[in-house]
Amino acid sequence: MAEGDQDESHRKRRALIRGLVVTGGAGLVLALTGAFNTGGAALWLRLAYWVPMMFAGALWAHGCSLFVARFVDLDERPWLSVLVLTLVISGPLSVVVWAVTGPVFSGAMMPLAALPYMLGPVVTVTAAVSAINVFLARVEPRQTHAAPTGATPSRFLDRLPPKLRGATIRAVQAEDHYLRIHTDRGSDLILMRLSDALEELEGLEGAQTHRSWWVAKAAVRGVSRGDGRATLTLDGDLSAPVSRRHAKGLRDAGWY
Repeated sequence: MAEGDQDESHRKRRALIRGLVVTGGAGLVLALTGAFNTGGAALWLRLAYWVPMMFAGALWAHGCSLFVARFVDLDERPWLSVLVLTLVISGPLSVVVWAVTGPVFSGAMMPLAALPYMLGPVVTVTAAVSAINVFLARVEPRQTHAAPTGATPSRFLDRLPPKLRGATIRAVQAEDHYLRIHTDRGSDLILMRLSDALEELEGLEGAQTHRSWWVAKAAVRGVSRGDGRATLTLDGDLSAPVSRRHAKGLRDAGWY
């Protein structure tokens, strides 16, 4: 498996584990408080209902989040992500809750007419858990560091096309499965993923400013803001976006 695929696999695994931890904790709280009129049942029954139900919801939500991520940019629209996830998750999950709740607490299926009443509690819990997971996923920007004197230079320099050999890298921009390397001698494309490039860019001082951009710190000449977003101005009249996901970390690191 390629290194970039491994990184993506690890990211998804961490997201699943985080979701299970959050929903497991939520299940305990809901059971202990007897939420949504379940307080009349014994504690063991509430635990047997809420915890597995929340874990099942977490697995369904994880699959939904992978689907939603194809269409909604978590970096730029976290609240839209929460809204879309809540809508996608809640419908099918309400059916599961309706099918399970009756047999667990009364020993019989609930009437079909009760199904719409399941939607409110499911939406409430799903929205809360989705918001927690979305904002926990907002990580610090991946930074690379200048190589110490005498150390081996960045491996990424060996990737430069012949016409750019010896050039100063200003930024690396992802374009589908390619990377556009912006330098003081122009730009060119190479076939590589940004997740792989970030490993090889170690040795050059810079940071990931967006899911599609890495920027060399020395190339930054200013910052502009508009619509709540920051954009870095680089040498050569380049502009690099700063996602909300990375903005605070870059400010804390003194980028602007």
